[in-house]
Amino acid sequence: MIRNVLSIAGSDPSGGAGIQADLKAFSARCVYGMAALTALTAQNTQGVSAVHAVHAVHAVHAVHAVHAVPPNFVAEQIRMIFADVRVDAVKIGMIANAGIAEAVADALEPHHGMPIVLDPVMVAKGGASLLDPRAVEALMTRLLPLATLITPNLPEAAALLGEPEATDRAAMEAQALKLRAFGPAAVLVKGGHLGGTESPDVLVSDAGTYWFEAPRIPTKNTHGTGCSLSSAIAAELAKGSAPAEAVAAAKAWLAGAVAAAGELSVGSGHGPVHHFHALWNTEGNH
Repeated sequence: MIRNVLSIAGSDPSGGAGIQADLKAFSARCVYGMAALTALTAQNTQGVSAVHAVHAVHAVHAVHAVHAVPPNFVAEQIRMIFADVRVDAVKIGMIANAGIAEAVADALEPHHGMPIVLDPVMVAKGGASLLDPRAVEALMTRLLPLATLITPNLPEAAALLGEPEATDRAAMEAQALKLRAFGPAAVLVKGGHLGGTESPDVLVSDAGTYWFEAPRIPTKNTHGTGCSLSSAIAAELAKGSAPAEAVAAAKAWLAGAVAAAGELSVGSGHGPVHHFHALWNTEGNH
């Protein structure tokens, strides 16, 4: 039976991150993808759009182009899916503001126990903030307790806890344990921001602490890696895998997608990963 997975996240018109990346990851991992939009963004591989003064000498502060969907409409999208479709897992990405966080929590609480992967999207690859600071409390108190697994990177874990960013493995594990105390069944802290040639991730759950080791792949094509990983994990959980198994399978797939990203020619900034690297040949055919 083909599993159905719902993504609740923002849109990336360039296709590398957000809902667009989630749907690609779901398809690549052989599940049927659905989407409830929380926000529209104007962005490309170089970053989220900003409004600047016309004359460079008199530049003004940037106003980031993020258009949030009304919370009640976000909730209605989710309600309509659950009213008609069997949902085997949920991935939550960009929530934008506190109202949307509350609406998503209210919509999902009746389905508590379903696999839910929460990727606390807070900052775009180019540095633009994607989460209203007032939403952090709602995320921590309403969404984390519903999650089967959360997948913060080092800056996100630090921001959620109000602590300095981890710079070694001991600090990564300590922050994972602290985040788990807020209610998620498992926490995956991603170490891609550590220096060096390795990119380790740590998973903390009832089963204990497990480290995933991986070499750092030298590429600038990393747009949407967090979205894609969390979606792939949700797909594996929907298929019945335990958290550690789901993370291992998702990471192996994403490593291939990052390694093959050079086969794509998309934009001039942080390019997307190649979600379908195992399905397409270099000419783009099956």
